[in-house]
Amino acid sequence: MRVFGDTSGHSHFRHSTRICMVVICQPRLSGNPVDIERREAVFGKNFIPPKKPKTFLQLVWEALQDVTLIILEIAAIVSLGLSFYQPPEGDNALCGDVSVGEEEGEGETGWIEGAAILLSVVCVVLVTAFNDWSKEKQFRGLQSRIEQEQKFTVIRGGQVIQIPVADITVGDIAQVKYGDLLPADGILIQGNDLKIDESSLTGESDHVKKSLDKDPLLLSGTHVMEGSGRMVVTAVGINSQTGIIFTLLGAGGEEEEKKDEKKKEKKNKKQDGAIENRNKAKAQDGAAMEMQPLKSEEGGDGDEKDKKKANLPKKEKSVLQGKLTKLAVQIGKAGLLMSAITVIILVLYFVIDTFWVQKRPWLAECTPIYIQYFVKFFIIGVTVLVVAVPEGLPLAVTISLAYSVKKMMKDNNLVRHLDACETMGNATAICSDKTGTLTMNRMTVVQAYINEKHYKKIPDPEAIPPNILSYLVTGISVNCAYTSKILPPEKEGGLPRHVGNKTECALLGFLLDLKRDYQDVRNEIPEEALYKVYTFNSVRKSMSTVLKNSDGSYRIFSKGASEIILKKCFKILSANGEAKVFRPRDRDDIVKTVIEPMASEGLRTICLAFRDFPAGEPEPEWDNENDIVTGLTCIAVVGIEDPVRPEVPDAIKKCQRAGITVRMVTGDNINTARAIATKCGILHPGEDFLCLEGKDFNRRIRNEKGEIEQERIDKIWPKLRVLARSSPTDKHTLVKGIIDSTVSEQRQVVAVTGDGTNDGPALKKADVGFAMGIAGTDVAKEASDIILTDDNFTSIVKAVMWGRNVYDSISKFLQFQLTVNVVAVIVAFTGACITQDSPLKAVQMLWVNLIMDTLASLALATEPPTESLLLRKPYGRNKPLISRTMMKNILGHAFYQLVVVFTLLFAGEKFFDIDSGRNAPLHAPPSEHYTIVFNTFVLMQLFNEINARKIHGERNVFEGIFNNAIFCTIVLGTFVVQIIIVQFGGKPFSCSELSIEQWLWSIFLGMGTLLWGQLISTIPTSRLKFLKEAGHGTQKEEIPEEELAEDVEEIDHAERELRRGQILWFRGLNRIQTQIRVVNAFRSSLYEGLEKPESRSSIHNFMTHPEFRIEDSEPHIPLIDDTDAEDDAPTKRNSSPPPSPNKNNNAVDSGIYLTIEMNKSATSSSPGSPLHSLETSL
Repeated sequence: MRVFGDTSGHSHFRHSTRICMVVICQPRLSGNPVDIERREAVFGKNFIPPKKPKTFLQLVWEALQDVTLIILEIAAIVSLGLSFYQPPEGDNALCGDVSVGEEEGEGETGWIEGAAILLSVVCVVLVTAFNDWSKEKQFRGLQSRIEQEQKFTVIRGGQVIQIPVADITVGDIAQVKYGDLLPADGILIQGNDLKIDESSLTGESDHVKKSLDKDPLLLSGTHVMEGSGRMVVTAVGINSQTGIIFTLLGAGGEEEEKKDEKKKEKKNKKQDGAIENRNKAKAQDGAAMEMQPLKSEEGGDGDEKDKKKANLPKKEKSVLQGKLTKLAVQIGKAGLLMSAITVIILVLYFVIDTFWVQKRPWLAECTPIYIQYFVKFFIIGVTVLVVAVPEGLPLAVTISLAYSVKKMMKDNNLVRHLDACETMGNATAICSDKTGTLTMNRMTVVQAYINEKHYKKIPDPEAIPPNILSYLVTGISVNCAYTSKILPPEKEGGLPRHVGNKTECALLGFLLDLKRDYQDVRNEIPEEALYKVYTFNSVRKSMSTVLKNSDGSYRIFSKGASEIILKKCFKILSANGEAKVFRPRDRDDIVKTVIEPMASEGLRTICLAFRDFPAGEPEPEWDNENDIVTGLTCIAVVGIEDPVRPEVPDAIKKCQRAGITVRMVTGDNINTARAIATKCGILHPGEDFLCLEGKDFNRRIRNEKGEIEQERIDKIWPKLRVLARSSPTDKHTLVKGIIDSTVSEQRQVVAVTGDGTNDGPALKKADVGFAMGIAGTDVAKEASDIILTDDNFTSIVKAVMWGRNVYDSISKFLQFQLTVNVVAVIVAFTGACITQDSPLKAVQMLWVNLIMDTLASLALATEPPTESLLLRKPYGRNKPLISRTMMKNILGHAFYQLVVVFTLLFAGEKFFDIDSGRNAPLHAPPSEHYTIVFNTFVLMQLFNEINARKIHGERNVFEGIFNNAIFCTIVLGTFVVQIIIVQFGGKPFSCSELSIEQWLWSIFLGMGTLLWGQLISTIPTSRLKFLKEAGHGTQKEEIPEEELAEDVEEIDHAERELRRGQILWFRGLNRIQTQIRVVNAFRSSLYEGLEKPESRSSIHNFMTHPEFRIEDSEPHIPLIDDTDAEDDAPTKRNSSPPPSPNKNNNAVDSGIYLTIEMNKSATSSSPGSPLHSLETSL
């Protein structure tokens, strides 16, 4: 622990050092693998073991809960039981026409139908369970990938390195900085202005100030909201605060106990939720991160229901999900009605015919035979229902999303909430940061104003007076975070690597260009020698560092947004290196001749200044910042360039063509922002668009009382393209204003990018929040739906393409599925009513159901996206799922198929010259006639699956078919299985073998659907005004409030039917009652007791700490007037004379560290105090 230097005068600090020395840090952690292993053996790893995933058998059991399957199982068992009952000989004649014992052994085969139904139920269950299992596995894989990418900065062997969170061990010195989520417990050993949000543990929203002598304990699962520091790790994994709570939660024996326990615990300590979830996040547990609502108090307790209501906006189902649920319920109800009518008609017909027309008495010994008839009718009814209910829908959605998510990983989109992927397809607006998203985030100083000259390129060091150069070198070296540095390139001939804050790296690079080395200055003035640091934050928009000289005098160096620092300058260094008076008139000249020209070229301007406090005067009041950072002497103004990414203009053009408005929200100067927006193509010369500064924007949207008015926002947002000098609050206000607006006929669907901790509220409010994977803070990632692993705007365009593809895949599947449904239901219904028997038997229906649901959903949901998806406007929230064109296709194809089936059913025996299969007695052997009907029906579905690949009326249905190997495999595979069923299925499948000629006719009639499809596409849809669209989204008013506020368990039969496809992934879809079985299971297995099953709340719900909960009350968010913080950013350093190595620690990777000291009373519930986005930095 030699690091600590002189600790005299700080008894607490000495104590913490002693703790470290005695307990764990002896000797200082060197990074020696043997030592680390020993520590892991003694203190444990920083890993919380995940709950075991559900076993395959548990998933099978869950799949068996499906209502329709249960009905089928019961019917099959009854049918089985009765088939073994032999009535006494001789009375058969009295019981009606029952073919018992017509052929030897024929009677004994009655059990086959029941057994076959059971077998097919087993198949369906296994397929469903396997789907759920693979989803869970994929999901855990995704999670573990998220976690492996999570790194933390520690100091080992004197080197600052980044290691995976799971590798942190007791005794590590960890650097903490703004925006971090602490991965372990520790004791602070050096801190600058460190403030922690402990609301996840305590429920208190005030930020807790941490210092060596007052409160040095840091706990895992809490967020760093301001400042930076170092801590020595004292507890990891299950021994940390988070781990303890997690083990408490996981320890209860029975689930029930856990639930009760949880209620109590929830009330006593609100902490559990967030903590627990943190512990998991750290745990390399697959499912952790997605299930990590950073919610401190989500739960079903009474007092929390109001909170849920307050949080309503995020409770809306995703657009697609809402439409699907509604559609599926409607179809299910219709199916239920049809099946009930079928059963009633069959029973009445049988009863009237047997007892009325034939006047037979009811004989006791005949009862089992009559019951067998009734069971047969019941099975037919259930079959109609099975076919009617599209239980493949949830499956199609799941598969489509799971497939998209997997592929999106390759396009640098790490999707955290599945529904975000589909919502992106509806996006109408994107509010993007500038730095790093539209630009390369590789900053360089390209112009400078020094010794009263404006240099258009880096000046020669000889041209600058030596004393100015010395101020410049010292000022930049010490007044930048010591974690910002420039390292040699990784590859020969590559560019030097910038570590830490990018703007500071640009300034350090400027010194290197002037042939000076900042490291020499830092070696001479180590970080602990800095007397006082005013860290960068988005209110100050500047950073200042005080040095104490050996003669007792002080010198302060300041850097920050040029217009802000220049206002505080009263002198300027002239051409000969002397300080001369700097009047307001001179300042205006510099703004006009230097700063505005630089900004109009897209450069970010930073001013560097200093001030001396002579030795003889009394020591200044350091806490009174306004008196200290004033009366400065300007050293230089530099212009920093951050080039636009070469691929961005093209990506923005694609967005605009696709009907998506791109807006830039940045903390930069308005001229810089306008120049970059023009280079990107967000602004076009001569167009009437608005570019506003944050101050101006706030003035326009607020009334006299300072309240935000929606009408005022509505006047601005449609034309607004650039919002400059904006704070995170402005970003949230803009996003909320656009989403709540009713100006356009469609509600806007807004995507937002963000990287700073303060962007949390805007990311949560947006329909889709994109966090930066490289520059983003943990808090921003936690609040987001999708993480851009390369921070690049073009990845957002890919997300739009995938989102639209999901929507189209679902529509293709629907078009196919509904055609089958309509035909199968009508055939089963009319066939049963006219011939007292369904032409398609229960087992055959189950096979049709399997191919048209499970397999078709796989085939159609995995179509890869094409660029043509970006050539149309977004569908919008209210566009129905089934368009007129699709309705035309569904009804057109259904008409063709019905004509073919009924022709075969009523005239097929004459055409093929075979025995009729109609009116066959109970237990009669399968007929060729009905086999041909079944075979032709299945082949028509197969060929129609090819038609279903196009939903916008395109003629070439084969286009790109070979790009989708899954589709080809499934179609061929289904065809092969169909041959096997028909030729060898025999009694169980009610099939008899067919001849080659009969097969060719079946195939010919099947292929007819392709030709018929061409005919349908020639009919212009515009003529068919009578066709209705279906599957509109649920309007907000239609959802009863209680249902929004909490899950309602009463769901109707058809909706329950939907549960088959369970979407494990759809965490965000709070109430899809339908699919939630697996989710539930998965969740409860993950965190039993963490939330009640009824509060399946979206993982979207990011902090419900009062602090991050954004209701509509604006005042929660502190208004940061004019924030601009990027660059200068950051450093955070000691605010009190540092007694210790003050290694500031700004993120090695993220480079963002802004702090804001806010008046606690004013912001007790503000969201965010600090941080600000990278964007908004200087």
